[in-house]
Amino acid sequence: MRLFCALLILIFFISCKKQEYDIVIRGGTVYEGTGKPGRVADVAIAGDSIVFIGDLSDSKGKKEINAKGLAVAPGFINMMSHAEVSLLMDSRLQSDLKQGITLEVLGESSMGPLNDRMKKDAAEQMKRNPDWKFDIDWTSFGEFLQSLERRGFSPNVASFVGVNTIRTNILGYENRAPKPEELEQMKSLVQQAMEEGAMGTTTALIYAPDNYATTEELIELSKVAAAFGGMYIAHIRSEGNTIFSAIDETIRIAREAGLPAEIYHLKLAGKDNWRKLDTVIAKIDRANKSGVRITADMYTYTAGATGLDATMPPWVQEGGINDWIKRLKNPDIRKKVLLEMRTPSSKWENMLMNAGDPDRVLLLGFTNDSLKRYAGKTLGEVAKIYGKSPEETAMDLVISDSTRVEAAYFLMTEDNIRRQIALPYVSFGSDAGAPSAEGFFLKYKDHPRAYGNFARLLGKYVRDEKIIPLEEAIRKLTSLPAQNLKIKRRGVLQTGYFADVVIFDPLKIQDHATFENPHQYATGVVHVLVNGVLVVENSEHTGVKPGKIVRGPGYKP
Repeated sequence: MRLFCALLILIFFISCKKQEYDIVIRGGTVYEGTGKPGRVADVAIAGDSIVFIGDLSDSKGKKEINAKGLAVAPGFINMMSHAEVSLLMDSRLQSDLKQGITLEVLGESSMGPLNDRMKKDAAEQMKRNPDWKFDIDWTSFGEFLQSLERRGFSPNVASFVGVNTIRTNILGYENRAPKPEELEQMKSLVQQAMEEGAMGTTTALIYAPDNYATTEELIELSKVAAAFGGMYIAHIRSEGNTIFSAIDETIRIAREAGLPAEIYHLKLAGKDNWRKLDTVIAKIDRANKSGVRITADMYTYTAGATGLDATMPPWVQEGGINDWIKRLKNPDIRKKVLLEMRTPSSKWENMLMNAGDPDRVLLLGFTNDSLKRYAGKTLGEVAKIYGKSPEETAMDLVISDSTRVEAAYFLMTEDNIRRQIALPYVSFGSDAGAPSAEGFFLKYKDHPRAYGNFARLLGKYVRDEKIIPLEEAIRKLTSLPAQNLKIKRRGVLQTGYFADVVIFDPLKIQDHATFENPHQYATGVVHVLVNGVLVVENSEHTGVKPGKIVRGPGYKP
């Protein structure tokens, strides 16, 4: 009898003991990421995973987070990130984390595979800029990912393999088609990268050396990615005067290579092209209805950012920066370049001409200390200082800085941005690095999208202008890009999924970065968890680096 009573007491004690989790998020409005409206619920996390969503009043957490009045969502995905150097220099990636980004997807180019010449060229570039220093301790695409893992980083990271990287590895910076045996070598490198975890192939077709690749070459390389379940993602060959043919090329590559395709930072560049959005949408809709999967991403600003290389014809850039500068110093070649910079052409994308005015080209970054006083001035303003035309000034700046010179181009219209945000297949990417508002980053001007792209979406366009509902914006930031990338266990708040979570105030989230003062963090994101670890707590980075490499569907360990 005594034993029986003792057992009853033990059973009663066990039944009264509360279930304990590592973290419990209480009372927030939970958005799954699927487009469904939010609901008030608690979220339990054990280890790196979500284990329960619902009423946890009878449970407790080793760490309790009060989310009452806040939105609780899957971590956001930056579909077009240029955080490669940020990862190698300061892997906290604070400008993005403080907007809720828990996955950076690297693209347009890639940090591998490299050869000896490419490593040498990178080392020479770093010599020109003493602020950017890191060891290139990798050769292959996979070794770059492993190098990141050894260093550690705060958000998760995924990457495409760049066609320009593959091309440069085999052909150098030559403007020619690959020979059959060279194409086979290129395909072999794509296969290796896919097996090492690449998400697919990526291009930036308005720039050299990508611009040298034919559609047929891109199809052949993308077929390899398709065999491993990857996708093709591209800064298309034109975003302005010949955008229709550029869209058609993207659809053709997807159809003939047999894989889905995404258009990077969808835009209509240049006032004369703004009216073309209806036709662009119609082309994408027809492709999707025919069974070819075409998606897009975008940033939420009317200005893009790239280099002054986008003001000059690609042929003059053949061979890389040193050959490019050598040609610009040749008086006869310089005259030819000047003429082409002033002549409308369907053969290349002239950003200066699309901007329509040199005062709509804002100079952002220089490595030469003597030129840094021009950061924040327009090309038109510097041309007046030089007493030369804007075109000649652009050439002189490239020569003097020994870089492509970073610049922002004011090209787009707010009306088109609003329409694009509402398209169901559009996700979001910063097209920028992920700096911190401190240290050497403050020496350089930046595009405000590096600090505000996602907060601007949720504050300006969702809360203030009501372009789309909050639940739809969250879907576009989470499950949509995760599905496009075929990523498992991320992008949705669901039991069994990794605990990548952002907790933010929909009424307060706001971007603050401007072109005049770009190094300003967004506000309104209160907490961010990556793989179940608090990386941002009470809007401050905790210093931890729990990020993981997210590898593509063809990965072979």
